[in-house]
Amino acid sequence: MTFRSSFFSCAALSALALVAQVPLVAAADAAAAAPAAKRFVVSAFGAVADGVTLNTAAIQKAIDAAGAAGGGVVEIPAGKFRSGSIFLKAGVELFLGEGAVLLGSKQIEDYPKRETRIEGHFEPWRMALVNAQQMDHVRIGGPGRLDGNGVIYWEAFWQRRKANPKCTNLEVERPRLMFIDRCNDVRIEGISLQDSGFWNLHLYRCRDVVVEGVRITIPSAVGSLRGPSTDGIDVDSSQNVTIRRCYIGCNDDNIALKGSKGPFADRDTDSPPVENILIEDCEFGDGNGMITCGSEATIVRNVTARNCVISGRATLLTLKLRPDTPQRYENILIDTVQVHGGGRILNVAPWSQFFDLKGQPQPSSVIAGVTIRNLTGECRTLGALGGHQTSTIRDITLENIRLTLADESLALGLVENLRLKNVKVNGKDYVLPPPVGPKS
Repeated sequence: MTFRSSFFSCAALSALALVAQVPLVAAADAAAAAPAAKRFVVSAFGAVADGVTLNTAAIQKAIDAAGAAGGGVVEIPAGKFRSGSIFLKAGVELFLGEGAVLLGSKQIEDYPKRETRIEGHFEPWRMALVNAQQMDHVRIGGPGRLDGNGVIYWEAFWQRRKANPKCTNLEVERPRLMFIDRCNDVRIEGISLQDSGFWNLHLYRCRDVVVEGVRITIPSAVGSLRGPSTDGIDVDSSQNVTIRRCYIGCNDDNIALKGSKGPFADRDTDSPPVENILIEDCEFGDGNGMITCGSEATIVRNVTARNCVISGRATLLTLKLRPDTPQRYENILIDTVQVHGGGRILNVAPWSQFFDLKGQPQPSSVIAGVTIRNLTGECRTLGALGGHQTSTIRDITLENIRLTLADESLALGLVENLRLKNVKVNGKDYVLPPPVGPKS
């Protein structure tokens, strides 16, 4: 394995060595031996760091020059560079230096509308601030920051929702911060993402991905204004993804595992299973789920989260069961998590917002093989563990758990083979409540 750029740290090399199963010494030697990649500083191509000038064309010019030269590192130096959508090219890496801010434009027209993957299907939608599409060896990193400048988009959405409480998430156009589309060998390291207008980092049909040392934040509120649909990382139809040593605090799903939706979702060739996901040594602030499966998802399997901390109001595990979609969530392990916030442990329940059976009978879904163990700390409540009329939940294990809860209740549905081993709540052995029937 060789590395063409020099901005990835020893920690990243450790991550890459683990993922690729090659000796770290060999990887480090290869990195040292590789020639330094040519750098293309965007200010040399006319970009102005005043937070006002629109620099989209200048930054893209730097990317295009690097691509024409056979590759290199495009550098955003210190300063605030406002931009619309930029598009990386094969062999071109993006580096945000110390004090660098790539600031998203407040004008939606600066994000071109193209046929793109969004919420489990394709439709014309605005592109992200940073885009990489159908490439191998994607590298984005550095100590700098992507700032989505998202408040104006949040305001527009909530105005629309006030006028029409049934409006969908896509009725008001809002840009994502990063969209990595059908790429292999992806490394995103060290950068900060904040105030995205919509999802922060969207990975679609990617393989062999490492996201390390990334900080993703959405404020709990700007005054009374909350960021809508500001997911942290959306892993969409992707495989072999490692998320390590990150901080994610947002107003929606922290890490969402996604696929397709609708009664024919299991036939959707654009949505292969989400599988082989590792989340470790991360901290989570507020959010709808440290791990969330859905809202659009079909098959999610082989997911491990370990050695993490929840410091805010994030839910530990959210499994959304859509009545209109055949779903299978299986082999999920959460091991060694400290909980210090005011959230829930479980949110396993029907999710019926905007669903459409398209005249078909309600499909069946399965949750199988979920283990939560070595969980300590304090939070608000255990939450909910149940499904809908055509779902099956089985082989759920809660083991070695010590929690202090404000509310000991658990909304328990029908679960086959639910096992509790050494589970104590508020200093006592926890006794399960009687289950209630599934909701429609």
